[in-house]
Amino acid sequence: MMRCGFCGYEFREEDGIQGCINCPMSSGCKMVKCPRCNYEIPMEPRWIKKLKTYFKGVSKRMHHVIRGLFVGICLLGHTVVWGAHPLITDDTGTQGKGRFQIEVNGQYDSDRETVKGASLESTGSQIATTLSYGMSENADLVLSLPYQWGKVKEDGVALYDEKGISDTTFEVKWRFYEKDGLSLALKPGVSIPTGNDEKGLGAGKTGFHAFLIGSKEVASWAFHGNVGYIMNENKADEEKNLWQASLAATYEAVKGLKVVGNIGIERNRDKTADKDPAFLLGGVIYSLSHSFDIDFGVKYGLTAPETDWSVMAGAAFRF
Repeated sequence: MMRCGFCGYEFREEDGIQGCINCPMSSGCKMVKCPRCNYEIPMEPRWIKKLKTYFKGVSKRMHHVIRGLFVGICLLGHTVVWGAHPLITDDTGTQGKGRFQIEVNGQYDSDRETVKGASLESTGSQIATTLSYGMSENADLVLSLPYQWGKVKEDGVALYDEKGISDTTFEVKWRFYEKDGLSLALKPGVSIPTGNDEKGLGAGKTGFHAFLIGSKEVASWAFHGNVGYIMNENKADEEKNLWQASLAATYEAVKGLKVVGNIGIERNRDKTADKDPAFLLGGVIYSLSHSFDIDFGVKYGLTAPETDWSVMAGAAFRF
């Protein structure tokens, strides 16, 4: 069954397709019409239909929990703001005019839930390559392309197992204020649907986001804060308007070695959820040279909607 996003009427997808028979644009169209009000609604991706068929006899509450877990795994690492890895919170730093940075970061996620006696296990991995280019001393262009794996099991039986390229992100970071160790930056961006949404590897639509970034340096310490808005256009009936907030701190314990910490929260993408995902992260960044860093971190879920735990590692090369 489908539900109209305008009037709330529930109907079969076949009945919605019948309303499009006389439309000259119906060939190849992925929209259906509500039989009651004629409002156009996107067809459900095949991977959601498969899950609904599998859980047809499962209670409504359990279905929502499973769907939330599944969406979380299929969108592993889908956080538009990334700072100095493993931090999620970004900083106001830029590369400098004419300079480049290449980052290769990996992440492994694991989440478990027990619902109505059924054990649900979700795991996934991601490798993301990010290229930054300094347009000027205080402005960067940033392009990121992730490749991810996702798997969901119930009592050891695989329900979902997919891998592939996810959505590409293109951003601009502009540091517009800098004085006495305090700096501010804006980072707008666009998410390009290069991932297969029917396999749960992408949103299926172009999305937009914008973040305000603040950084403050005090001796060996640095503090960073982000607040932002995400226009989460998608075909999975997720919440479209999201907010995100996070804080991070770094401390240079010895020359070249930084200890980092991060905490953050984001509005839940699942419309039926009553809690938002929040995380706590700790890690280290080691500079082998002025132009090459390696890092390691562990992220822990503070609330049930957040992934239980993640292990992160990466490297960055500047030239």
